[in-house]
Amino acid sequence: MSFLVNLVLGLLFGAGLVVSGMADPAKILNFLDLFGTWDPSLIFVMGGAVVVAFVGFRLVLRRDAPIAGKTFHLPTRKDIDARVIVGPAIFGIGWGLGGFCPGPALTAIGLGTTGALAFVPSMIAGMWGARLLAEKRA
Repeated sequence: MSFLVNLVLGLLFGAGLVVSGMADPAKILNFLDLFGTWDPSLIFVMGGAVVVAFVGFRLVLRRDAPIAGKTFHLPTRKDIDARVIVGPAIFGIGWGLGGFCPGPALTAIGLGTTGALAFVPSMIAGMWGARLLAEKRA
C-alpha cells in the first residue's frame, strides 16, 4: 500500500513540475538571470509550495501517527555544522550551473530532455561519492 501511495504522490509531484514549467532548465536559469531575461515565475511556484507545506504540516502533525506508517520521522538535530552549510552551497551551485535539481531532473528524463541525461548520472555519482565520504569519516 505504501508503494502505491508514494507512486501516486511522486506522479502528482512530477505533473506539478511539468505544469509549472519547472522541469525546463531554461526556466530556472532565466530566474537566476537578474539583469537579462529574468523570469519571476519561480517565486510564485516556491511561494505556493511553502504555503501548501506549511498548512500540510500543521494538519498532519495534529495526528497521532501518519496514515501510511507507524510513526512520524522528524529531524531531532538543531545544530548547524559544515554539512549544513557546504551541502546546500554545492546544491545551489549545481542548480545554478545546470538549471536542474533532483526532482525536475528526474521529471525531465521522463520528458526526454537531453541535459537531464547528463545531469542525472552525475547527480547519482555525486550522491554515491558523498555517502562514501560520510561513511569513511564515521
